[in-house]
Amino acid sequence: MTNGADRLLATLEHNDIEVCFANPGTSEMHFVAALDKATKIRGVLGLFEGTVTGAADGYSRMTDRPAATLLHLGPGLANGLSNMHNALRARAGIVNVIGDHATYHRDLDAPLTSDIEGTARPFSHWVRSSPSPDTIAADTADAISQAEAGRVASLILPADTAWNPVTGDPAVPTAAALPRPVLDERVIDAAAERLRASGARTAILMGGRAVRAEQLAVAGRIAAATGAHLLSDTFTPRTERGAGRVTTTKVPYPVEPSQELLANFDAVILIDSKAPVAFFAYPDKSSVLTAAGTTFFEICPREGDTLAALEALAEAVGATDADVTGDGIASGAGTAEGRGQTAELSLPGMPSGTITPEKIGAFLGNAIPEGAIVVDESITTGASFWAQTVTARPHDWFSGTGGSIGYAMPVAAGAAIACPDRPVITLESDGSGLYQPQALWTQAREGLNVVTLIFNNAKYQILRNEMANVGVPDFGPKASALLDLSAPVPNWSAVSEGMGVPARRVETVEQLDAAFSEALAEPGPRLIEVMV
Repeated sequence: MTNGADRLLATLEHNDIEVCFANPGTSEMHFVAALDKATKIRGVLGLFEGTVTGAADGYSRMTDRPAATLLHLGPGLANGLSNMHNALRARAGIVNVIGDHATYHRDLDAPLTSDIEGTARPFSHWVRSSPSPDTIAADTADAISQAEAGRVASLILPADTAWNPVTGDPAVPTAAALPRPVLDERVIDAAAERLRASGARTAILMGGRAVRAEQLAVAGRIAAATGAHLLSDTFTPRTERGAGRVTTTKVPYPVEPSQELLANFDAVILIDSKAPVAFFAYPDKSSVLTAAGTTFFEICPREGDTLAALEALAEAVGATDADVTGDGIASGAGTAEGRGQTAELSLPGMPSGTITPEKIGAFLGNAIPEGAIVVDESITTGASFWAQTVTARPHDWFSGTGGSIGYAMPVAAGAAIACPDRPVITLESDGSGLYQPQALWTQAREGLNVVTLIFNNAKYQILRNEMANVGVPDFGPKASALLDLSAPVPNWSAVSEGMGVPARRVETVEQLDAAFSEALAEPGPRLIEVMV
């Protein structure tokens, strides 16, 4: 007998959903049982729902395809919301299947009853509860349509919808492709006119999928032909960078340097991005980062075709491959990062001795292997890492798009499942890592090739910096205690070993180099606790 759970899994399989990251409970047992009949879907267990939603995000960032999750009722969903928020901002495609009480049980106010739709809505593009096994296939197909467009879809599965038999049409539906935003030729022509008139005072700000290698190459031609400056969002889902890729200037996180950079431009052309604003509000600081009177041209809205938009703009300004010299440097663009320059492989000198943040950045510039996926949540320790790795071997770089911390280790797990033949390197601060260390267990269980570098400075340094930013440079022992991770200092090597991931603690660059080389050479996950 086919029940609603069977229909749901069959619809996922029919639409090429290959992975379901799961943390199930009682109300999802029929879904779990139906997984045995689903020959194409891999089930991956997470000990905490943040691992589940974060891994789905990382998988989608690398494949541009949706992953599914399985979450247990409202509290289980709540545990996964922080990484759902990041996925929403990363425009990752996810089909969340959220179990609920049977429809007739909801009104009894059992202990786990909650408003699941209301909880999911702020963190989802699309929310629906499927009322019967005869509606679940169509509802699942609609959720997949949303996810294939780079959206977070939350499908609520009541227990009786899962266990009751299907009585209607047995056909499994195909998800319909959602229409993409249409490029406005008038805006493209206006942006091209602006570039021809004053390219040097114009920035092209790219985010989302615009910072992939193919799109960056076209943007480099435009910069070379017009003198425009290439910018990228402060936090991008996945940037293809390193040797052979066109470089951009990343909009800084702090307010003052961002305003200083953006003051150079009278116009900003937006490609899968939006007008930049401060991450937080600060006393006596503007939340708007661009100069007053800046003109904006949105030639590619979010979810639009970034490559088509850039190619149309290149054609409009007459930018061709001839605008880039044979060595890959944009002609007339100078040597400044962000002026259409293609990064040439240039490995910095390997540092030595006691570890400092700057030495770690130089080490990474040397050590990142070709084709690596770097998941960055290094926070204050990694302030210089981006600049120090621009000429490293070609790699992909993930950022925490939503600012909800604890994202890196779960996202790394999903990226490693998406690309098992590529090394994944997690750059993790000790404070952020403590939010979701359970992801290490999933990495061990699945044998994932992830090397995690934990930067242990025994404090929430980012919050110490933010105290000064909000105008409180001096604070006393009670405030200081809330920003400190000492007494006791967390033992990350012990945490990692307890989760099944072999670990080493290092205090010098030489030890770091040896541990990193060893970790890359061995299959499965490894953790290196870097004492800073």
